Amino acid sequence: MPLAVSELWDDLLDCLDLRAKDEGTGLVYEARNQRLGYHRVFGGQLLAQFVRAAQLSCPDKGVKSLHALFARAGRPEEPVRYEVERHHDGGSFAALTVVARQPKGAVATASVSLHAAEDGPDHQAAPDVPGLPGPEHRTDLPPIPWETRTTADLDTALPEPPEFDVWMRTPAAEPELAPALVSYATDLTLIGTALRPVAGVTQHDSGKAFASAVTSHTVWFHRPFPADEWLLLRQHSPVLAHGRCFGRGDVLTERGSLVASYAQEALLRFTREAAS
Repeated sequence: MPLAVSELWDDLLDCLDLRAKDEGTGLVYEARNQRLGYHRVFGGQLLAQFVRAAQLSCPDKGVKSLHALFARAGRPEEPVRYEVERHHDGGSFAALTVVARQPKGAVATASVSLHAAEDGPDHQAAPDVPGLPGPEHRTDLPPIPWETRTTADLDTALPEPPEFDVWMRTPAAEPELAPALVSYATDLTLIGTALRPVAGVTQHDSGKAFASAVTSHTVWFHRPFPADEWLLLRQHSPVLAHGRCFGRGDVLTERGSLVASYAQEALLRFTREAAS
């Protein structure tokens, strides 16, 4: 039976509670997977757990950027082991490699950079943020277990520009979880955004009209932010070619502050009928 939204939220928070393993071989953590009923581990969960492993390994710094490569599909019935190698941990910056591993081998790897907060000039060049859509624009975007709002249909069968904006606000959460929660959300709709110009095909046609799988995903964090206030994920897919798609996005607060950016490449292989 599918979990209720409140149960999905509690389930995700539990998955972000990584457990340190005392093995004398370095920094090792273990985490379980969400109970989503999928045949593979959701990539957003791995991204969020990568962030948590890095935060736990360098608690005096914040995650600045994360670049993840997905090697193979993870098995949801098996916990994930996170092995951290600290390459540098100085006064201002730290650099880590994190390997997400299951018994069959590495599921994904991540290069993570961290930075201790410091003062300096503060400016940005980003388009204005539109007003928050009203509650009538509330949208379900499984498996995200919090409120989202959109003014466009991600899964339209009509050809539309490869652009998609989604507003999100989590339930009350500890501030240190915000980067992990936003990383989780950035993995969900970029493939759907790339599909919007393709007439007659939506994300619901996965496994029939096309096959897809994320191959790499990067998130950059620019400023601290709370995830339990409204955030706009503004995204665009500039290219779909040679069986791959690429998309990128920005995360902005309701007041227009640019707090994070992200990019993703994915396999997007069409059947001959869908491509013709």
